Amino acid sequence: MISRRNIRVKVMQTLYTIDSVSGDTKPGEPIAILTRKIEQSRSLYTYLIYFITEVARFSETDARQKASKHLPTAGDLAVNTKIAGNELLWRLLEDTSFTAAVKEFKLEHLVERDLLKRIYLELICSEEYIEYIELKSRDKKSEKRIFEFIFTNLMLPNENFISHVEELFINWDDDAEMMQALVMNYFNKPALQNFNDILSKEKWEFAKSLLTTVLDKTEHSLELIKPKLKNWDADRIAALDLIILQMGVCEFLYFETIPTKVTINEYIDLAKDYSTVQSGQFVNGLLDNIHKELTAENKILKKNFKNSVL
Repeated sequence: MISRRNIRVKVMQTLYTIDSVSGDTKPGEPIAILTRKIEQSRSLYTYLIYFITEVARFSETDARQKASKHLPTAGDLAVNTKIAGNELLWRLLEDTSFTAAVKEFKLEHLVERDLLKRIYLELICSEEYIEYIELKSRDKKSEKRIFEFIFTNLMLPNENFISHVEELFINWDDDAEMMQALVMNYFNKPALQNFNDILSKEKWEFAKSLLTTVLDKTEHSLELIKPKLKNWDADRIAALDLIILQMGVCEFLYFETIPTKVTINEYIDLAKDYSTVQSGQFVNGLLDNIHKELTAENKILKKNFKNSVL
């Protein structure tokens, strides 16, 4: 579920956390920090999906509340609850990994009911919802489309919802883009998702290996980086840029199935997204320079990566 790009972000954040802490880390602490960061992402991801299901299920609450009025109107007795039978909703409710994650993170206690109701009321007034309930049959496209609409049109642009999520999850700012991709991936391929584990065994091994390699090879990677800084003061370069460069150098040297072009492009993007305005160009120049030098010295050895997962 989490891509290698997402993994690089988590490793980068872990390295930055370690760099920010004075003193040496204890044995096993880097992996423990990385694990916590991945678990924070799993919690946030599950909550976003859970909130969508709660918006859909609120139609039944709405119908029940209106029908229980002392003198309900015809409209009160005719609330359409089609969305409560949405196929994606029921796939989720019957998914033991989803229900277990909801229980594990105690997500039912995190939902702000007034905010949930306001988003539901926006939903039922929308043209998209009216079109959805007017369809006599159910089809996968319309079932998926209404959930996508709730997420992309009602939740993400809603400042109150974003503030709500920011209060609950300290990792929202770092994970927002990744979360959007994960949620949309779920809508497209729900059968392939597991809420108990958002990392495959292969990707978890990559994450651990990347983290430990950068830490173990810090001295060597800096020996390659510092001579290329020319007029740059190594102590004044953004700490995150230096971490990104170290990660790139380690991928060049120690990850034989990752093409160097992929490595360079990935870390340019990370620098642009997470560091300073000039960082993308800076990282591009440095990594390209180091790559050319290592290639000339025949120090970059890559295996056939045709079938590798990138």
